[in-house]
Amino acid sequence: MTSREAARELLREFPVVDGHNDLPWALREQVRYDLDARDIAASQAAHLHTDLPRLRAGGVGAQYWSVYVRSDLPDAVPATLEQIDCVRQLLARYPDDLAPARTAADMEAARAEGRIASLMGAEGGHSIANSLATLRALYALGVRYMTLTHNDNIAWADSATDEPNVGGLSAFGREVVREMNREGMLVDLSHVAATTMRDALDTTSAPVIFSHSSARAICDHPRNIPDDVLERLPANGGVAMVTFVPKFVLQAAVDWTAEADDNMRAHGFHHLDTTAEAMKVHRAFEERNPRPVATVATVADHLDHMREVAGNDHLGIGGDYDGTAFTPEGLNDVSGYPNLIAELIDRGWSRSDLAKLTWQNAVRVLGAAEDVARDLQATRAPSNATIESLDG
Repeated sequence: MTSREAARELLREFPVVDGHNDLPWALREQVRYDLDARDIAASQAAHLHTDLPRLRAGGVGAQYWSVYVRSDLPDAVPATLEQIDCVRQLLARYPDDLAPARTAADMEAARAEGRIASLMGAEGGHSIANSLATLRALYALGVRYMTLTHNDNIAWADSATDEPNVGGLSAFGREVVREMNREGMLVDLSHVAATTMRDALDTTSAPVIFSHSSARAICDHPRNIPDDVLERLPANGGVAMVTFVPKFVLQAAVDWTAEADDNMRAHGFHHLDTTAEAMKVHRAFEERNPRPVATVATVADHLDHMREVAGNDHLGIGGDYDGTAFTPEGLNDVSGYPNLIAELIDRGWSRSDLAKLTWQNAVRVLGAAEDVARDLQATRAPSNATIESLDG
């Protein structure tokens, strides 16, 4: 059996739980949620990284759909609700393929049925507008993780890609973490500053996740996880889900991306814009300045390092498809996961190691958050604290 055949065989039993996919935002940007215009039952390779045929080909068994909205939107809460509604529309439209999932047991039930368990993650604390009641409302609607920040600081937490403000988490930020623990919502530490990572680990009573982050020791980008934080995952029980974004996994791509982002802004586009007009600007820049190309091996290098530091029980996958303009060679879209598994097989990863990476760790961590929430709800009422009362 070739390593590629072995990868496919493994994924039939232990499919991929992917921690982060931005399809809802792509659908908002491209067609304003017109699902007829982007029918993912058919190939959408000309427009998207994601559709049902390619999810099936990639061996995906569970997907956290990001309900991300940009942090500079004036009305982040209703925009987040629109993103949640988009996921609900997808679930209603494709019930044979997508199964709504809110718990670890739901994930296992979907796997048994041969459907793709569909969960949601909010990307950035701006989506709760400094309101713990809004946080609880998002949980009630099915959001099962919240990334504490996106690319910009918020009032109570520092981002990895902004200037330090509160020095990690403020007092209200720590209360947000405690309330997430009480609800059973996973604390996601992708995008946050290393100081925020450490403060969150000091505060949480439940395992954390990194929904789409790689190793800073391999690629020195502030979006990645420092080794001292990876070393804390065994004690916490959390999971770091490696991302595929070239500018986070390949050092040469970090420098190239900084220049490309400057070029986007010079042409009047947000640097994360992936609309057709913005991509024309990207492609013109790339013709003048060929971009460094990450590969499957580049991503595997991160996983090898993360396994060495954190251990097999604390790894996962979060590709960030449809949230990035570029992808590694061999991981071009959601059909590419078998290529990564085959690469790891060739590097000596065991079947047990790979089953944890693809399925078991991610399911375990959600179940652990549920257990913590059950205990906390028996002893503590919902918090009605405000940012004014805690941070002044």
